[in-house]
Amino acid sequence: MKEFDWNLIRSFVAVAETGSLSAAARRLAASQPTLGRHIAELEQALGVILFRRGRRGYELTEAGSTLYERGRAVSEQANAFSLLALGSVEAIEGTVRIAASEVVAAFVLPGMMARLGEEEPGIEVEIVASNQVENLLRRDADIAIRMVRPAQNELVARKVTDIALCLCAASTYLDRRGRPETPADLAEHALVGFDRSDEIIRGFTAFGIPVGRSHFRFRTDNQIVLWEAVRTGNGIGIGQEPLADRDPDLEKLLPDVPLPNLPVWLAMHRDVRTSMRIRRVADFLHEELKRYSAGVGSGANSAR
Repeated sequence: MKEFDWNLIRSFVAVAETGSLSAAARRLAASQPTLGRHIAELEQALGVILFRRGRRGYELTEAGSTLYERGRAVSEQANAFSLLALGSVEAIEGTVRIAASEVVAAFVLPGMMARLGEEEPGIEVEIVASNQVENLLRRDADIAIRMVRPAQNELVARKVTDIALCLCAASTYLDRRGRPETPADLAEHALVGFDRSDEIIRGFTAFGIPVGRSHFRFRTDNQIVLWEAVRTGNGIGIGQEPLADRDPDLEKLLPDVPLPNLPVWLAMHRDVRTSMRIRRVADFLHEELKRYSAGVGSGANSAR
C-alpha cells in the first residue's frame, strides 16, 4: 500500500468493535456505504478477509483478529495526535519547572499553582526559588519569573506587569514606636533591609532620606526572612503592595515616597516555547500575575 488512508483503519476498528456497519456508521458519523467501501478497500489492499458477514453482523476472522489489536493502537495514537493538534485539555500533561524569586516562589506561586491544578490536573509543577537567569540557559527550569528583562539571545521574554512597592510595618511595631509622618521620620525608626547589598540605602539617599547601615537593625539578604521580619514587628521595610494589602497585621506608610515599581517578566528558552504544556502554564501565569499586581483575588501573596 503505497498511499495508505488511515481512515480505513479507523473504519475497520469501529466495525470490529460494534459488530455492524450501521453501528459503526453512527459512532463515526459516516454512512454505511462509506464504511462498507472502506472495509472492502482495506481487505483488497492487505490481501486478507477481515470479517465474516452473517446474520449476527460482522465477525472478525482469524486474520482480522490479529490485525485488530494493532489497528486499535494505531487508532488511539491517531486520536491522541488529533487532540494534541486541537489543543485539547486532555493532551496537556507532564511536568513544568518554574523558577522565581524566593518570595514569589514562597508566597505567590503556591496559591496560583493550586488553581492551575484544578484547571489542568495533568500538569505537575516544580518550583525553583532562585533569581539566576542561568536556570533557563542550563535548562534547570522551563519558565522563569524575573524582575529584570533577560538579555540572553536564547531566551524569549514578555513583560507581564509592574508591581507597586510600598513602605510598610506591623501594627505592633507602629503602636510601640509611632507612625512616621514624613520621610525624614524614617531616620528615627528601626528599618529592615538587605545585609550585603546597599540598594535600599542608596534608594533612600536618592529620595533625600539620610539613613545608614546602622539604621537597619534587622539585615538579611534572604527575601523570605526579610519579609517575615517586617511582618513580625522588627521595623519598617519595603514590600510588594499587593502582599501588604492582604495582611491585616500590616500598615502601609508614607504613600508619597516615590518608590519604583517592580517590573515582572516571564521568560523561557526558545527551544521549549512550542511545548503545549509549557505554553499553557506560561499563559496561565501571565494572567494570574496581572491579577495579582492589580490586587484582584489572585490566590497568593508576595514580596520582593
